[in-house]
Amino acid sequence: MNYPNNLKKEFHKTINYANRGMDLENIINQTNEYLLEKDIALIYKKPTPIGVVKVSYKDNKQIIDKAYFAYHSTLDYNGLYKGKYIEFDAKNTNSHTSFPLNNVHPHQIQHIRNVIKHNGIVFLIIRINEEIYLLNGPDFINYIDNNKRKSIPYEFIKNNGYLLEYNYIKGLDYIKYVDVIGGLL
Repeated sequence: MNYPNNLKKEFHKTINYANRGMDLENIINQTNEYLLEKDIALIYKKPTPIGVVKVSYKDNKQIIDKAYFAYHSTLDYNGLYKGKYIEFDAKNTNSHTSFPLNNVHPHQIQHIRNVIKHNGIVFLIIRINEEIYLLNGPDFINYIDNNKRKSIPYEFIKNNGYLLEYNYIKGLDYIKYVDVIGGLL
């Protein structure tokens, strides 16, 4: 842009990736509020399990000054849908070609196996290439068990996952694919 006295101003848009995961969680939280409001499903974000070491008080409010993670958390969300237990996690990757398996901790992988073993519905919601997919837990575990790679190729997610659409009112419409993967149709 040219200003008087031949001064030039250039504008550069900066992209902040610091809260990409939170953005996905916010979308899922919006979706879950809609599902609850419409009495479709009860799905909640699980709080991070912490142990409080030190608390201070300010303006009649307790402030946690020092805490630690009490134990390994499992997956981010759980609840009930059509009488079935469901649990899932939200994951992001900056990679355009694959989803790194180290984004899912070993205790989470074991938990996914346990939910499958007990006939629950379990899956990952993965944001990759600015697209959001639902990857069924059994497909995820099958990939891990039958491949030596340290990541899941984007093409695998694209071909085996369900591309999720965002709706301003409903949020991220993942529940219709829960019907498919859970055999609830």
